[in-house]
Amino acid sequence: MKTIVKPFIISIVDDDDIYQFTIARTIKTHGLARKILTFSDGEKALDFMLENIGNNDDLPDIIFLDINMPVMDGFQFMEEYVKIKPRVGKKITIYMVSSSVDPADIERANKIGDISDYIIKPIQPGELLGIVEALEKNGDL
Repeated sequence: MKTIVKPFIISIVDDDDIYQFTIARTIKTHGLARKILTFSDGEKALDFMLENIGNNDDLPDIIFLDINMPVMDGFQFMEEYVKIKPRVGKKITIYMVSSSVDPADIERANKIGDISDYIIKPIQPGELLGIVEALEKNGDL
């Protein structure tokens, strides 16, 4: 049985190399993306977005964003993303992903309108499939 690769670009912004590898492998195994971008901190991800602001074919459709990272954390990334969002020519769906179950983190993430949901690590394969299928079904991508 051949896997049909979705036409999406998925970005993983997380400083945990093992987590990055695991989620990227799950995405590849299930054919959920045509391209996977990985960044070890928010600043690298933001720099990439700024460099590609006029090129929607290279920008991610979905971002899985960790909270706790060096250099620029997930919340700092979101502060900067909101500033550049009007110049981004495509809809990007952002999920805050963290091992933190701290109600303050969850509440803070839920108050940011550009964050679609808060997911507690690890993301299960079924959860990833559900996210991509729901976005596909709703025409959000």
